[in-house]
Amino acid sequence: MKTHRVTGEFDQGGANPMWCAVVGVSGLLACAADPPNHGEVEIGSADAPFTQEPAIGEADLVARAVAGDAAAITEVVRLLQDPLYRLALRMTGSPPDAEDATQEILLRVLGNLSTWRAEARLLTWAYRIGVNQLLNLRRRSPQERAQISLDDFATDLRDGLAEQDYRGPEATLLTREVRLTCSQAMLQCLSRDERIAFVLGDVFELGSPEAAWVLGITPATYRKRLQRAKKRLGDFLNSTCGITNPKAACHCARRVDKAVEIGRVDPRRPAYATHPTTPGARTALEVEQQMSRLHDAAAIFRSHPDYAVPATRTESIQRLLNSGRFPLLDESRD
Repeated sequence: MKTHRVTGEFDQGGANPMWCAVVGVSGLLACAADPPNHGEVEIGSADAPFTQEPAIGEADLVARAVAGDAAAITEVVRLLQDPLYRLALRMTGSPPDAEDATQEILLRVLGNLSTWRAEARLLTWAYRIGVNQLLNLRRRSPQERAQISLDDFATDLRDGLAEQDYRGPEATLLTREVRLTCSQAMLQCLSRDERIAFVLGDVFELGSPEAAWVLGITPATYRKRLQRAKKRLGDFLNSTCGITNPKAACHCARRVDKAVEIGRVDPRRPAYATHPTTPGARTALEVEQQMSRLHDAAAIFRSHPDYAVPATRTESIQRLLNSGRFPLLDESRD
């Protein structure tokens, strides 16, 4: 299989070259920011006993997309892009990084679409491709780079708590931003294996057989990973978070000043509280109201808006799909 480094609008003007390959009988292009690396860790090959009927119309949609129907390809992207973005956002903890990862995952999905055999719903199958990409990302979150543990994070949260709730400009918005940002940061303190197990099981609410199939491991192995992640996060929240335990030290409204001071929250451009959401889905206000009524650990992480890929990135992806040719550089063989 030939691979090519390509440049263009979709890779920020060539600053970050992408590697692409024509995959499958469809002739579609699968691209990634990193060159092929045969040494990278792939998801395990163990097949869990899992079966799932595709959604109505998926088989026909995929067949048309593989045949090159532009409208069908666009519809596949529309169906998958927001759920895959939410997966990437939970794993990277950064909207810009999640956008990049989502674009790469979508291109991998399209490039391998001819291999879909209706063994699972299209989104479940796409999750499997996305998880493989996200677990092998070379880019690490700030928490990963600093190797911050949940204990370290708890100490950090206690530092600089105000004695009273923040009541300055945009108090409601900034308190909401602290809550959403903090719960994203907590996930980054888990190992990637534990994080993805928790996201699939307790945030996306996939059953053990489905989540295990996505990860390519046995349901028993998956449940062990999930249980470890749940215990670690549950212990942290019960000892630290005022939403889960009203007697705990940290309360979002008392953390606003410190979060703004150290740059974790930008009062001019909140990353999560004003993030676009999927039309008709849950908004930040709705999930905040839900979160205030629920006090178990899983609810804290589940109660995020149904984030959508920002319009600028969806337009970039669409331009890529509509492009008839790519400038090829540094052709190589793997």
